[in-house]
Amino acid sequence: MSVVIVVTGAAVRLTSSGLGCPTWPRCTADTLAPTKAMGIHGVIEFGNRMLTYVLCAAVGAAIIAARCARPWRRSLTRLGWAQFWIVMSNAVIGGITVLTGLNPYTVAVHLLSSMALIWVALVMWERSGEGDGAPEPAVSRPLAQLSYLLVAVVGCLVVAGTVVTGAGKHSGDSSEVPRIPLDYDRVSQFHADFAFIAVGLALAMVFVLRAVKAPTAARARARDLLVVLLAQGVVGFVQFFAGSPEILVGAHLLGSALVWIAALRIPLALRVRPQLPDSAYAGTAPAPDTEGTPDTPDTEGSEGSSGLVATA
Repeated sequence: MSVVIVVTGAAVRLTSSGLGCPTWPRCTADTLAPTKAMGIHGVIEFGNRMLTYVLCAAVGAAIIAARCARPWRRSLTRLGWAQFWIVMSNAVIGGITVLTGLNPYTVAVHLLSSMALIWVALVMWERSGEGDGAPEPAVSRPLAQLSYLLVAVVGCLVVAGTVVTGAGKHSGDSSEVPRIPLDYDRVSQFHADFAFIAVGLALAMVFVLRAVKAPTAARARARDLLVVLLAQGVVGFVQFFAGSPEILVGAHLLGSALVWIAALRIPLALRVRPQLPDSAYAGTAPAPDTEGTPDTPDTEGSEGSSGLVATA
């Protein structure tokens, strides 16, 4: 659902439905839902808003599953609540985006917040199949640092893509919408430069992991990233020279989410977390939540810029 919400958000912009509901949180000043006079654009924008509730339901199911698991693992519950608060904050950012008339900078922040949600969701997914012991490196420290660098470059690639979007022609609405005042061809080249660096690092990661006989899962994930990056590069180049047709722009945004996931999965395969004995969980079952105060993300063990990757 974290990926789906990125794709449907792209569909809103690419169909010029970004202001289909011209205000927020209601669709109009007088109605919660779009009116017949608002046409298909109102339906598309309102439909994307409703998908937020589906996403919340998925996050809620993850939180409940984590709370009900035995033994109870606080780290998983915290990651679930982290997703919930990211979804809530991104809903507010989406509202600000509408109220500011699709300001390209808030549109960029809206997308990057969705990428943060994908990050936390992936970490929770990975942690659900691991133990709660301290992370133990499966490769040398320089190789782990190379994986962090690769994630950072892919992150810069995604950020550069939002700048290209903000300077491009798909503003999200048929009316006059301000764009980022940068030359589209130049920022596209800047974006492509990061893509070349990412491909080079991914290729290096594939060969290095093979040379040091790293775990099979890590080598497979490095190959996955290289394949997804190359496919994304082909879509990006065709999109640029074809004049950015809507279908290719949408495919490129889907590819961005998949590249981000593929990059994040590599560092997570370069360490192991052993299972703790059942006695370590004794007395840790959660007490009834009478105040409604959610857990917060567990950042214990993070190192510098590695963020949630190191936490995992």
